[in-house]
Amino acid sequence: MFMTRRILVAAAVLALAACNRAPQAPAPEISAERTAAVTAAVEEQRVKFAAAPDPAQADYATAYQFSFNGLWTDRVPMTAFEGDVVMVVNTASRCGFTPQYEGLQRIYDEYHAQGFDIVGVPANNFMGQEPGSAEEIQEFCTLNYGVTFPMAAKTDVVGDQRHPFYAWAEQQIGESAVPQWNFHKILIGRDGRIIAAFPSDTEPTAAEIRAAITTALAVQRSAPAESSSLR
Repeated sequence: MFMTRRILVAAAVLALAACNRAPQAPAPEISAERTAAVTAAVEEQRVKFAAAPDPAQADYATAYQFSFNGLWTDRVPMTAFEGDVVMVVNTASRCGFTPQYEGLQRIYDEYHAQGFDIVGVPANNFMGQEPGSAEEIQEFCTLNYGVTFPMAAKTDVVGDQRHPFYAWAEQQIGESAVPQWNFHKILIGRDGRIIAAFPSDTEPTAAEIRAAITTALAVQRSAPAESSSLR
C-alpha cells in the first residue's frame, strides 16, 4: 500500500511538471509565418463576427443564442457559425493536454473549407493552468501553435460563474457536456444542436472525432428559421 501511494504521488508530481513546461520557442521565420497567418485570420473573423445576426434573436433550442467575449475580436457570436459544424473546446496554456492545440489546428485546416469551425475557450478552472492575461494567451497561441481558429476570452466553464453556453449544454445532453479538465470538446451540428461531447484525453485527430465531424458535415445546410417563430 505504501509503495502504491508513493507511485501515485510521483505520477502526480510528474503530471504537474508536464503541465507547467513551456513549449520550445519556434525559429524566427516560423514565428513570423505564424504571426502573419493569425493576423489575417483574425481580420477575417472581425468582419464575419460584425456581420453575424444578433444572438438574442436566435432559437433558444440552439447554440446560436450564445456569444462569447473574444480574445482577439470584441466577441465571438455563435450565430456567425449558423449552418456550420462547430467544436467548442476549453483550452489552457500550461496543461499536459496543451499540445492538443496542434491537433485542433490540424483538423481546423483540414475541414474548415467544408463548413467546420472551432471555438477555443481559454479557462483557468483546472489547477490554475491558464493564468495568463489576454495578451499572454494570444502570444502563446500564435507563436507556439499558429492558432487561426476563433478564440474566446478567458471564461469560466464550470462552477457558479460558468458561461451560459455550458449550463445550456449540460441541460441538453447531461453530465458528458460538463468539462472535467482542459480540452474537453463539444461538437455542434449544422442545426445548432449538440451532437456529442468528448473527454479531454480524446485527441482532436482521433478516429471517433473525425468520424463525428465528417458525418455532421455530410448533413446538408438547412434554410434558417424565421426569428418570429423561434420563441
